[in-house]
Amino acid sequence: MGILRLSHVEVRVPDLELATAYYTEVLGLLETGRDAERVFLKCWDEHEHHSVILRYAATYGLEHMGFKVEHADDLERFEKRVEQDGGQVTRHARGELAPGHGEAIRFQTPTGHRCELVHGMEKVGNLLPRTNPPPRPLGLVGIAPPRLDHIFVTAEDVDGGTRFFREVLGFRLTEQILADDGHQLATWLEVSHTPHDIALVTGPNGGLHHFAFWLDDWNEVRTAADILAYHGVPIDVGPTRHGATRGYAVYFFDAAGNRNEVFTGGYWVDPDHEVVTWTEAEMGRAIFYYEGAVNQRFLTVHS
Repeated sequence: MGILRLSHVEVRVPDLELATAYYTEVLGLLETGRDAERVFLKCWDEHEHHSVILRYAATYGLEHMGFKVEHADDLERFEKRVEQDGGQVTRHARGELAPGHGEAIRFQTPTGHRCELVHGMEKVGNLLPRTNPPPRPLGLVGIAPPRLDHIFVTAEDVDGGTRFFREVLGFRLTEQILADDGHQLATWLEVSHTPHDIALVTGPNGGLHHFAFWLDDWNEVRTAADILAYHGVPIDVGPTRHGATRGYAVYFFDAAGNRNEVFTGGYWVDPDHEVVTWTEAEMGRAIFYYEGAVNQRFLTVHS
């Protein structure tokens, strides 16, 4: 019972058709619907109607992030917890917010992000049959990640934001970078037994650092870099490896300027996992283990 994983992200883009072309032809997501201002996309192995929403807007950045809950009555339980913590919650019926969308609650986190919990999104299936399926469908284009993996956001008060996700929403802290004075510079939190479903790093409230797609192994990360270079997509960092989470990754930007990542690796997290702490002096290796140095551009550029 509770939050299962990251369900979807909605990002603003000033050119909806250009962004759609990037997410379908380079990343290889599948379009599942659209209305006047939004395009709905999913990864090939996801069953729900959408995991990425592109919204036409004059600027770019994160419109909202959504997490999937296991049971319908989880929404009521989290509604009470958010309100007891001082937040305001709105409820939305199935299909009210978007085509194929489930019943949902929305609220703002202390970090200034619009957050949604959703249950019962329409299931449209992956591209495989339910009986005797092959491991992977034919005809995929671009990078073609099987699923959305995690989101990384910025917060002025990482300690306060981390407390909210742990105490109110039930996330578990897996890793943290502590400043010399003891406050948290960055944190990684999970609900799905992976190293992170969401991470927070010091920065302005409401900011998006990146959202990431899962790939199955290191070879696919390298192939993703080949595909990005072929299409002329600016690569921000990588391929490289993190100290925190132990993952392998490449970072790059969509056509609007929102940072994306493809990610693999990491480790399995049990509920009694003990928190891994990185010191401020080792922050460089925590973020990029091979380079071992803090990349100021990576830390300061966000949408």
